[in-house]
Amino acid sequence: MATADAPPAKPAMVGPRNLEVDKIFRLLIKFGGSDLHMQVGKPPVLRIKGTLRELDMPAIDTKEKMEQLFFPMMDERNRRIFHEEGGADFAHIVEYEGETWRFRVNLFIQLGNPGMVSRKVERFIPNFEGLNLPPVMESLCKFDQGMVLLAGVTGSGKSTTIASMLNWVNANYRKHILTIEDPIEFVYTQNKCLINQREVGMDVKDFEIAMKHAVRQDPDIMLVGEMRDRETFETAMHAAETGHLVFGTIHASSAPSTIGRILDLFPQDMHRALRSSMAFNMKGIVAQKLLPTIREDVKRVPVVEIMTFNPTVRKLIVEGDDGKLPAAMRIGKDDGMQLFNDSLYHFIENEFVSRATAFEVSPNVEELKMMLKGIQVKGPAIL
Repeated sequence: MATADAPPAKPAMVGPRNLEVDKIFRLLIKFGGSDLHMQVGKPPVLRIKGTLRELDMPAIDTKEKMEQLFFPMMDERNRRIFHEEGGADFAHIVEYEGETWRFRVNLFIQLGNPGMVSRKVERFIPNFEGLNLPPVMESLCKFDQGMVLLAGVTGSGKSTTIASMLNWVNANYRKHILTIEDPIEFVYTQNKCLINQREVGMDVKDFEIAMKHAVRQDPDIMLVGEMRDRETFETAMHAAETGHLVFGTIHASSAPSTIGRILDLFPQDMHRALRSSMAFNMKGIVAQKLLPTIREDVKRVPVVEIMTFNPTVRKLIVEGDDGKLPAAMRIGKDDGMQLFNDSLYHFIENEFVSRATAFEVSPNVEELKMMLKGIQVKGPAIL
């Protein structure tokens, strides 16, 4: 599916269709929310600037009423998946005041009732400065091959950060970018790059088939979405080993812990070879959290830690000394590395985030307090 200036027309995502549920989506847009939660027995709930707020409207009090809202959103394929698996993921498009808005929808069953969580996808892809990301992010886009992972929990902004990275490539290089997504979130406008986006289920039957086709489609850069299982990671790593630059996301709380998270996908007897493969093919891991700000002009900022794969980091991973990785990151700032506390310090000093908020999420509060007092923090010896 080659992209153009506007999203391609697809039966499951065209609009407007004047669905009843779209009235609620439009309220999310109107109030500047990021997520919509719907549950039987409660009014719709919006997440606004990181906080959940109920809409001032009657509760959706029966399963039947919720189904009347949900089912028209789904095509035949997604209805089948919903009934067979107890949930479905897809994109939904809503028009509001003459503009098109895209949503990532997850429908599910809980306590026997249907429920929904939907995330608004921003219509424009901000650059690194617009997202308040550090300039070093640019360097992670310049590799010819290897793997770059974005780590974090759901809702930490990983997809937006990767979209910003791919858009930087799109503006600066003449390359072929291929994305395999479930569902597609950001639709890119081609600039210097040739871009093809494939949605699992819509454009291709499943991820495995999409990846088999991918090697025949001459990509320079691939976005493979979330590293959920062993097969996905193995396929993505193979692509990185064979001359592609691969971007992906993973659920992990920090950059160093991502190594263990990946190893957990594999049996113990494969760990040694896997460590070697990661050490020599991984180019960087960015772990991210979103924090509310104390400013009116910026709702949330991404607090990030960055682990690039310099010789010290590679050696520690090969030898299984993951516990020393934070110390390697502390002394690796010349290689673009930073810890969560470095990012928190930056946002406190530039009056984006309150000290109280920063202390709540800091992995080492005493260290952060010392940094704010101007005391240089020295880590333990690594080698």
